[in-house]
Amino acid sequence: MTGRAIVQPLLDWYAAGHRDLPWRRTRDPYCIWVSEIMLQQTRVEAVRGYYARFMEALPDVRALAAAEEETCLKLWEGLGYYSRVRNLHRAAVIICQEYGGKLPGSYEALLRLPGIGDYTAGAIASIAFGERVPAVDGNVLRVVTRLTGDFRPVTDPKVRAGLRAWTAEAVPAGQAGAFNQAMMELGAMVCVPNGAPRCGSCPLAHLCEACRAGTAAALPVKQAKKPRRIEPRTVFLICSGDRTALRRRPDRGLLAGLWELPSAEGALDPAQAKAQLAAWGIGAARLLSLRPAKHIFTHVEWHMTGYYAECEAQAGGFVWVAPEQLREAYALPSAFRPFLEVLG
Repeated sequence: MTGRAIVQPLLDWYAAGHRDLPWRRTRDPYCIWVSEIMLQQTRVEAVRGYYARFMEALPDVRALAAAEEETCLKLWEGLGYYSRVRNLHRAAVIICQEYGGKLPGSYEALLRLPGIGDYTAGAIASIAFGERVPAVDGNVLRVVTRLTGDFRPVTDPKVRAGLRAWTAEAVPAGQAGAFNQAMMELGAMVCVPNGAPRCGSCPLAHLCEACRAGTAAALPVKQAKKPRRIEPRTVFLICSGDRTALRRRPDRGLLAGLWELPSAEGALDPAQAKAQLAAWGIGAARLLSLRPAKHIFTHVEWHMTGYYAECEAQAGGFVWVAPEQLREAYALPSAFRPFLEVLG
């Protein structure tokens, strides 16, 4: 089967009804770009609120380019994968310097911007500019492997390139954006991950090799992931009066350059925790254990021991912030949120 056979039934299905998402109500390249970056490795429902807040604060490329990085990080707080918003900011500056404040209208030019890879370039170019290019994300890969009955591992770059070529052939001239969004919608709502595909609701079931063979649930084939590394860590909520201690994480590695509650490697017992505080120049008048917490990153899992420490003097090496600053000015990764609940 060639990809062209799926075009009309897919477009008819999409036109008959799909999710009403705010970024689908516009062809503004900036809005589409921001939404696509936010949606990387993040659920649609989690993105809605962030998207609205971000667009209200930074409504166009020039506003984003002129914003402080800390402002961008605060708007992104809790969404994770902070390199995404840093690259958004970097790309906005380049767009203002080299393209007059407007996103370039071609796939190849978009691909040269920080944080924009093959899928995102294809999505922006097709949806905003109508360029006949595919946008192949995980949802689309799943749909195509099932349509074609392809049992090769999609983690193989050569296999992915072949599946992209199959999809590229199917993209119809003049309807590239609608086609790519329809493929994404089909993968998100019908040909779903982590569950039985809803073949009875699929407009392409009559064309699908995996549906015919009863093998849809076995596709796509992926190589086994390495188990996440477990890292024990101790997090300190250190307070002096109404001020809370924060510090910057290192410029490299996990959560690079972001603010954090002071933390240390390992699961420290109370005596070790007091010794760590002393090493930071903090004499705790009171030290209380907090409820342990866990946070999962892509390749690492933090198992966190927590302590609340009260101290009289505000030691150097930290930034001591007031409650309103913590709420409004400093972006703190969601890994630390469980410990902030103590502050109310």
